[in-house]
Amino acid sequence: MLTRLKNADTIVTCDLCDHVYRHTDLWFENEMIVQIGPYDRVPDAEYDCSDMILYPGLINVHHHLYQYFTRNLRKVQNYELFDWLKALYGVWKNLNEKTVLYSSAAGMAELMRYGCTTCFDHHYVFPEHAGDLLAAQFEAADVLGIRMHASRGSMDLSEKDGGLPPDSVVQSIDAVIADSENAIRRFHDPSRFSMRQVVLAPCSPFSASASLYRESAVLARSCGVRLHTHLCETEDEQDYTLSAFGMLPFDYLASLGWTGKDVFYAHGIHFNDAELDAIASSGTKIAHCPVSNMKLSSGVMRLPDMLERGITVGLAVDGSASNDGSNLMDEMRSAYLVHRLTWGNRAPSGFTILKLATSGSAAVLGRNDIGSIEIDKAADLFAIRKNTSDLLCAVDDPMNLFGNVGYHRPCDLVFVNGKITVQDGKLTNTDEQALCHLSEIELKRFLSSL
Repeated sequence: MLTRLKNADTIVTCDLCDHVYRHTDLWFENEMIVQIGPYDRVPDAEYDCSDMILYPGLINVHHHLYQYFTRNLRKVQNYELFDWLKALYGVWKNLNEKTVLYSSAAGMAELMRYGCTTCFDHHYVFPEHAGDLLAAQFEAADVLGIRMHASRGSMDLSEKDGGLPPDSVVQSIDAVIADSENAIRRFHDPSRFSMRQVVLAPCSPFSASASLYRESAVLARSCGVRLHTHLCETEDEQDYTLSAFGMLPFDYLASLGWTGKDVFYAHGIHFNDAELDAIASSGTKIAHCPVSNMKLSSGVMRLPDMLERGITVGLAVDGSASNDGSNLMDEMRSAYLVHRLTWGNRAPSGFTILKLATSGSAAVLGRNDIGSIEIDKAADLFAIRKNTSDLLCAVDDPMNLFGNVGYHRPCDLVFVNGKITVQDGKLTNTDEQALCHLSEIELKRFLSSL
């Protein structure tokens, strides 16, 4: 199917040369962009984009979608990370397939309405008899039409072993590795334009053992999948690894083989200069979660220092309960502002933040087929209408719009792999009222222990 986005007012490509096109057609055939500009063919479908700005689809590189169902709970507000986790594990132990299906669908629906076309989710809570949780996540993604990378996350250190989580949400290493192999076999598609991939992701140094980290790395590298974990998120984590292992968190993970081009960490707030140098030289990557870092009072990541060293950084909303939203447009605005406040004129521009959320995030996930609007790349993009009152005097610089001004409406168009998934701010592939109704039924069961 050949699709023409006709006479787009502006196309912000986020390619290597930062091209911006004006009053130009964008063409894609099935899943792939085939032309920017005139094209001597008759389209099968056409959309008038003469008053629209087009951007590459946003890419979320760290989330906990199951937490969408524990947002804004009064019981855990104003907690910092360790206390926050301890309070919520008692709820999360009640997860099952329905909880994960509906929470994933709701979280990804919000992401997609605000321009996200690819979501990586770090799911690490697998209670006994909970069911096939990754299958539920991929089912939700398939229904919505969003591109998804899911993790087979894991925890094996419970409170009795010196870890943080209770026994009810941890597993044995043998169980984790067996299910990780199964998840890769069933779901991982490494092909170009793939819609589903798998990552192996022990949760954190205070919930996963050294053996689990080592064995996960061996399996991931033998199967050609990526590795992910939380690291250097809080000072409490530093205190924990120094007490338990006599090392700072980064040195501990490095000793287990957890650096390299196939590894990306979530948060990475509390790195020192030597650690940043080692991250840069190893090609290890970072998922930046500014709103969560602020809400949990974890700190501000050294983003200017990372970018000066050439470290690859992507943008993420993190778990909904530590953010209470799934909106990468809001995340871009927050990232711009917190770094402007913290670093002054060293802070990245609004356009740099946009590139973190697009081409930077694509690189974090190891994808060269998404993240920019270019010929031969996937037709993942969103469009916003410029002729609205809230964009008056804001669209002269569309490259910096999301940082300098912000944008607070759902997109007018979203395409994923060449298929329309949002039109006029509404999902095209699912009934949102029905999703809300079924979710509310499951929520009552899930939160009944509170």
